[in-house]
Amino acid sequence: MPAAFAALGLQVLERGWLSANNVVFEARPGSPSAVVDTGYVSHADQTLALVDTLLPGGPARIINTHLHADHCGGNAALLAGGAEACWVPEPLLQAVNQWDTGGALSFDAIDQRCARFTAHHGLADGQRLRLGGADWQVHAAPGHDPDAVMLFEPTQRVLISGDALWERRVAIVFPELVGEDGIGAARQALDRIEQLAPRIVIPGHGAPFTDVADALAGSRERLALFAGQPLAHLRYALRALVMFNLLEHRRRPRADLLHWMTVTPLLAELARRLPEDTSPDDFAADNLDRLLHDRTLVADGADVRLP
Repeated sequence: MPAAFAALGLQVLERGWLSANNVVFEARPGSPSAVVDTGYVSHADQTLALVDTLLPGGPARIINTHLHADHCGGNAALLAGGAEACWVPEPLLQAVNQWDTGGALSFDAIDQRCARFTAHHGLADGQRLRLGGADWQVHAAPGHDPDAVMLFEPTQRVLISGDALWERRVAIVFPELVGEDGIGAARQALDRIEQLAPRIVIPGHGAPFTDVADALAGSRERLALFAGQPLAHLRYALRALVMFNLLEHRRRPRADLLHWMTVTPLLAELARRLPEDTSPDDFAADNLDRLLHDRTLVADGADVRLP
């Protein structure tokens, strides 16, 4: 564990892709124990067990960088287990407590599950949050999600980036899928990270890393590609959402998966961004065949499954 993490009283539980990483803070004077991001709902029992190894009895507080299902799916279980309060990005506080899954929250739009939970506090740009005995700054991080935030500790220069910055890939820019500008906002989030000059980044997925300049350059390059080739971003988004679905279901009949790829609300909206000469059915089949050709997925009789 890096010395900076020990100084800040935090440990990182690296989870994979169906569940986002959990950043676990020990209790220190003036700051109760906490967990930043809680994984996917189907992994909730695993999240509870993993967090309990570091915080017997569970955390006092839950913090969410954003409200995609892989980052908040363990909230309900942790709250039921004794967590006292949950912080979410401020614009979504009311949506959570009204459980607006068909509107402001994205769960219905991309057919991902999340157990209902209660949020108690909002997170806003410029706010300070006491975690592990240190004051963390809240920074807006739009792009991947318009309401996302990052957490930065300026003494050790550690950044919890959520999905605003990964080491070797870039997250789907969801606003672009519904015809809104998200790439410009994503670039602004990268600029903010560069200005903060973190020494260590804890991403939402993947291991913590220190070569921040290289990660920023790679993300900017990919965003430039998507800005110049919108169809490439649509392909990237569809493939990523299909993989998430298969990570949850493990295998599905090909016909059912293709149907899901065209009728799920956000994917049906994505299809409206296609060139006029490209049908949604053909686009879905072509992208699924590419995943099979790459051996990212495997055909097994009439089914498609993970390798």
